[in-house]
Amino acid sequence: MKKYRGKGFSLFRSLMVKCLLAWAVLWIGGIAVFAFLPVPFSAVMAERQAGAWLHGDISYVAHSEWVSMDNISPWMALAVIAAEDQKFPEHWGFDVGAIQQVLDNSSGERMRGASTLSQQTAKNLFLWDGRSWLRKGLEAGMTVGIETVWSKRRILTVYLNIAEFGPGIFGAEAAAQHYFHKPASRLTIAEAALLAAVLPNPIRFRADAPSGYVRQRQQWIMRQMRQLGGEGFLNRYRLH
Repeated sequence: MKKYRGKGFSLFRSLMVKCLLAWAVLWIGGIAVFAFLPVPFSAVMAERQAGAWLHGDISYVAHSEWVSMDNISPWMALAVIAAEDQKFPEHWGFDVGAIQQVLDNSSGERMRGASTLSQQTAKNLFLWDGRSWLRKGLEAGMTVGIETVWSKRRILTVYLNIAEFGPGIFGAEAAAQHYFHKPASRLTIAEAALLAAVLPNPIRFRADAPSGYVRQRQQWIMRQMRQLGGEGFLNRYRLH
């Protein structure tokens, strides 16, 4: 009996190793391919779509329209940096200072800001939602990968095309068309800041019916955009 149990465990372990290797090959290939090609869909988009279908919502469609950085308003690029990751041009994927602040937060209050745009891009593109240590570990590895292979401009381009801005609405182009009936290239500073304001929770916060909190966050983001230097900030780091 022990012999069969040992053989069964060996087969299971071999299968798990092969599965992990297959996923690793897919992830590495994805990092290489998407360094140049448009991203047709992301893991989070697939997760949202599958979840909707499992709950019987056949009307839900995860919608995204890929556009190049040249076709996205510089205000939109600056808004997500101001809102989510002001050290984006300078770090190597991780904001060590922000992570330390979270670790030192003894009050137990939830703090935002440790997850960089690079980390969010890696998670949205390749992984799933959740707060498990396994996902965070995989996210860290993916972040190192895209920071090594992609330019900062490419990371920002992919992020702006797959970020979730509302139920079924992914990417700046889809968001601009849905909420403002215009292409992403024509977004104003106020519109870009409003879209960036919902990023912490695009299901709870709405760009088409902004709460007082979302309006306050929009105004704060606009102030941060000006303090960063406006479009000059993007030009300095060749992000647009």
